[in-house]
Amino acid sequence: MSSSAFPQSTSLPHALSPFGWDEAWAAEFAPYAEQGLVPGRVVRVDRGQCDVMTEAGPVRADTAFVTPHDPMRVICTGDWAAVEAAGSPRYVKAYLPRRTAFVRSTSSQRSEGQILAANVDHAIIAVSLAVELDLGRIERFLALAWESGARPMVVLTKADLVPDPVTLAHLVQDVETAAPGVGVLTVSSLTGEGTDVLTAIVGSGTSVLLGISGAGKSTLANALLGAEVMEVQAARDVDGKGRHTTTTRNLLALPGGGVLIDTPGLRGVGLYDAGAGVGQTFSEIEEYAAQCRFHDCAHEAEPRCAVLRAVADGALPERRLESYRKLLRENQRIVAKTDARLRSEIRRDWRMKSAEGRANHAAKRGAI
Repeated sequence: MSSSAFPQSTSLPHALSPFGWDEAWAAEFAPYAEQGLVPGRVVRVDRGQCDVMTEAGPVRADTAFVTPHDPMRVICTGDWAAVEAAGSPRYVKAYLPRRTAFVRSTSSQRSEGQILAANVDHAIIAVSLAVELDLGRIERFLALAWESGARPMVVLTKADLVPDPVTLAHLVQDVETAAPGVGVLTVSSLTGEGTDVLTAIVGSGTSVLLGISGAGKSTLANALLGAEVMEVQAARDVDGKGRHTTTTRNLLALPGGGVLIDTPGLRGVGLYDAGAGVGQTFSEIEEYAAQCRFHDCAHEAEPRCAVLRAVADGALPERRLESYRKLLRENQRIVAKTDARLRSEIRRDWRMKSAEGRANHAAKRGAI
């Protein structure tokens, strides 16, 4: 990425202020400053090296000292790094503790976590209106976003492709039902609709753009940047899917303030220890669950289950409950692979349910 993508400012209290540097980060960095290291924000990581924006400008640095076997501890876009002041090559010697981290599970059989972006304040989930809405996928993104510690928002892109305002309103309502407590905004990079509102939202802190290929992330990033910085490719007409225009995670300072991390389209968004995020995504179900007769109610067939009653009354869409169950099961499997105690509890629960099933079956046979 060229240095022209990064504004140079000396009028601010610190040249890294446009990239999120503040007094708290300065205090965290103090021990490294005593070692002669300089601070910088990681704007891109690629094959053992990374681009870092320092007070003196962008530098290329080697990541050999911050590339452990644990993928959760590998330096990533958005990190604040401690970089050698000089040298060839220059090395990143450490990075500061992360305030937030957007993590998904990898596709490997080891169920490791992969950090997509660090120190993020706003998680912008881009969803294209050019194709049928997948509410389950939106809920999955939201669970990861809430778990990260960032504030999620759903942005429905390509609103110009839905000219009927009634239809558009119904689509927004569907997403709002799947995203309680989350802002939902319709935008069109073609007409400019909604981009001023989004610009104001991302004008402070760090925002990350998330979504599948073809969601319009790069086009949206260009609209926020006010320039054709990110390459854009057209989505296929047959299914609205796009190719991976963005191939790396890039951090850019926005002209109106704030920082944006653009990410490649995600084919898979597996949960990784995101129990709290799932609970926040389905907050209304958690509220109903607090009224259930049993504190460990599974909301399947238990008596006086407030969740099932809400479904029967039409207050809770059955689709929401099914999605909630699916994400909880998936998250439990992931956590169980690394938590021996939880694995034991799952096996014990399975044995108890099997014994109950056999007892019920025997009782029915005896009654015949």
